[in-house]
Amino acid sequence: MKSYCFRNGRNCYGDSELPLLFSISSLLNRSKDIKDVMYPIVEEISKFIHAKRSMITILNRDLSKIFIEDAYGLTPEAKAKGIYKIGEGIIGEVVKTGCSILIPDISKDSRFLNKTGFDLSTNTGACFVCVPIKSGADVLGTLSIHRLQTDNYSITQDQKTLSIIGTLIAQAVKVRQDKMEELEKLKMENDKLNYELKELHYKPSNIIGNAGKMREVYKLIRTVAPTNATVLIRGESGVGKELIAEAIHNASARDVMPFIKVNCSALPENLIESELFGHEKGSFTGAEAQRKGRFEMADKGTIFLDEIGDLPMPTQVKLLRVIQQREFDRVGGTKTIKTDVRIIAATNRNLEELIKTNEFREDLYYRINVFPIYIPPLRERKNDIPVLVDFFIAKCNRLNATNIKRISSSAIDLLMLYYWPGNIRELENCIERASILSTDGVIRSNNLPPTLQTAESSNTERKGTLNKVLEDVEKQMIIDTLVTTKGNLAQAAEIIGITERILGLRIRKYMIDPKRYKITKRKNAETYTD
Repeated sequence: MKSYCFRNGRNCYGDSELPLLFSISSLLNRSKDIKDVMYPIVEEISKFIHAKRSMITILNRDLSKIFIEDAYGLTPEAKAKGIYKIGEGIIGEVVKTGCSILIPDISKDSRFLNKTGFDLSTNTGACFVCVPIKSGADVLGTLSIHRLQTDNYSITQDQKTLSIIGTLIAQAVKVRQDKMEELEKLKMENDKLNYELKELHYKPSNIIGNAGKMREVYKLIRTVAPTNATVLIRGESGVGKELIAEAIHNASARDVMPFIKVNCSALPENLIESELFGHEKGSFTGAEAQRKGRFEMADKGTIFLDEIGDLPMPTQVKLLRVIQQREFDRVGGTKTIKTDVRIIAATNRNLEELIKTNEFREDLYYRINVFPIYIPPLRERKNDIPVLVDFFIAKCNRLNATNIKRISSSAIDLLMLYYWPGNIRELENCIERASILSTDGVIRSNNLPPTLQTAESSNTERKGTLNKVLEDVEKQMIIDTLVTTKGNLAQAAEIIGITERILGLRIRKYMIDPKRYKITKRKNAETYTD
């Protein structure tokens, strides 16, 4: 005879749990990925147990965090909040220990963190059951429910039911866990590669060139720009220090505020303090009105002090005060003015040598040398020459109404061979000159300045073997020396650095007549003898 017991109006476990387990098993068999059937599973569980909420969490072993994979009765926002560390709260404790936890009243248990925002005020006496999902000894995640207490409820029976379901879905959860962790690894690797790619290809929009040494400069710009650190840009004249300063400003949070440029070497010494800090009316002859200085104009923005090594000593002292205390006084003024300005300085001079000769303050040097950036000269980044040439040709066409279409390969070869002591500024001037001289829309080697010409490009190349070329040079050197010594063989031999005997042998070899270079006085006039 079949016996029955009643629990919430349902038959006992033998008659009522089996359809639930069969339904969950059928869902798992029909799906390749448990993610597709997680919600139907938690929905079936909630309806069977009359739970307000039910959810499945999965442990990510790489991150050591537990995430809500799916849930019934939770909003997407609440699910997103449900992230637990191992050992944190009830879910974290179940994952840590691998043992079920049953809470008869969550409002009376401090372990219940309520991260998902369960309304405890309207759900007094709600119980919470959380069981581990295990594969062997490994805990993969948890299965849990919230439900209200009733006269017929059995929290231990709920725990048994959930444990059976946890065992049933464990293998599918393990596959899901492996997929999640693999996807997380791929995402992290992708983020890392994207970051490295951005670092590798980051280039300020106002700077031309992508040589290896310049990419290092771009990386420094990207690093320091978001900060308020003082930057010292160093490099030879003509390398583009002002463009680097502008790039730092444009990439900073101050980019919408003023960027004030000051060429310290171009300002007269008697006016430089007034230019930097401003002056009051009547503070000196010619001060007919109050005037704001560059620091005041750059407030909340950036000031660029180019050629800072040329600042006179008295101004260096006042600049030190601005850097240290962020305040200054106008010339002739008594009111202290506060300023919030970022300082970028630049110089092509050796500040360390200037310190030794007492031309530059050591304390000021350490204040501005917080984040130094060295700009390589053009000769160290010659791979950038072709792209710079294209840029300057386009600029020249626009400004001078020229119509240069290209530059010849032989001209490019000459540009690549040259030393470029004047750096990018010299290259720009060179291209502008060549663009004006060109008559057929092409910059050719003969359009370039003579300093760039080679023997081959100027058709002055020496012909013949090495011995022949050396003999020609030796012969010309002897003739030039005889002209200098007015045909005096002893003096010529001494100047050349050989004996008079060897000089005589060379003269006979090259059939040189020393008498031609002797001078005699005839009628009070000096003439060469024949």
